This record gives sequence, C-alpha cells and structure tokens, in this order.
Amino acid sequence: MTSPYSLGVIHGRFQVPHNDHLRYLLAGKALCEHLVVGITNPDPTLTRDEDVDAHRSQRMANPLTYWERRVLIRRILEASGVAYNAVSVTPMPITHPELLANYVPMDAMFFLSIFDDWGRRKLARLQGLGLQTHVLWEVTEAQKGISASDVRERMRGNHPWEGMVPPAAVALLREWDIPGRLRRMWSETHPGHHEANPCG
Repeated sequence: MTSPYSLGVIHGRFQVPHNDHLRYLLAGKALCEHLVVGITNPDPTLTRDEDVDAHRSQRMANPLTYWERRVLIRRILEASGVAYNAVSVTPMPITHPELLANYVPMDAMFFLSIFDDWGRRKLARLQGLGLQTHVLWEVTEAQKGISASDVRERMRGNHPWEGMVPPAAVALLREWDIPGRLRRMWSETHPGHHEANPCG
C-alpha cells in the first residue's frame, strides 16, 4: 500500500517518551514513506520560553539530553517494527522557527497533534513559514491521555511508571537512572526542602 506522502516531519520534546508518544509517532509513520522525527528543546541554547506554556522550557521538564531522546525514539520505533532506514531523528528548534530550515526538510508534510494553545501556536507558526501541515488529531487537554509531566512526577516520587512507557524504553530509562536524575534535579532546585516521604 502506497503512503499518502513520501516524506513527513513530526516533532515533540519526548521528555520522557511514553505510550501516547509512540501512538503519535506511528500515526505519522503510517502516512509517509520516510518519517523525520524532530526533537524540540534539543539543548538549552535552542530553547526559548513561550508565554502559552512557559513550563516546557524549565529544567525539571527537560531531564533527558537530545542524545538520550534520540536513542529512545530509535529504540521504541524499531521495537514497533518500523525499519531503521524509514526514520531519521534530528533536532528541531520549534521555538526558533527562523532556524528550522537548517534541521528539517521544508518540502515535507509536517504532522502534529493539537490539544492546547501551544499546539495551535505551533500550527500557525509552521503555516506562517509556508509549510504543508497535517493535523493528526485535535482533542481537548482532558482528552489528551498520558502526560509526560505525570510520568516524570511518578519517576521522581518512586511511584510505578513503567506501564506508561513503551517496554523498549524502560530498560534504558532504568539504566540511565532517570528517576534518580529527576530527584537530584528537584533537590537542586528546592535547596533545603526535603520531601516527607518520597517513596510513599
């Protein structure tokens, strides 16, 4: 079966990649022969505050490096049966639209999902650059499903999180001790504050 588009671009922060992220990625791949996955907020120099969602640029919301996210995206897509050469992964500084042409193919179809003002702003931003866009789905925030913030909070609080993340990513997240990294980051940003029972 021929895909509707030869080349597609999809993007996200993937902090951390969870099951609904995988569903989103696979929905994009189903529509194109080759999918370019753009990782936003790839590093602090390519991250800018956005007034519609300032939380996205905060350190606690970005515990994984670009490299770690690249490895995780590759791992979960491969485990889902997507051929290695059918996907590329690249930085995509969405908060610096003037730089996008340096990172992604501007003649591709740009896929996105919308559930809040930030999603609507990104759609307008991409269309303002003259790019072709395809909204995979638009839902309310309440209908969004899994939230990466909830996954991070469960990790930091020593609560079960593994069922919210693709199995192929769990081993790497444990190996890199991302729950411990989140706890250390939280302690650094809340000096002198101790949680009464982080394991409760």
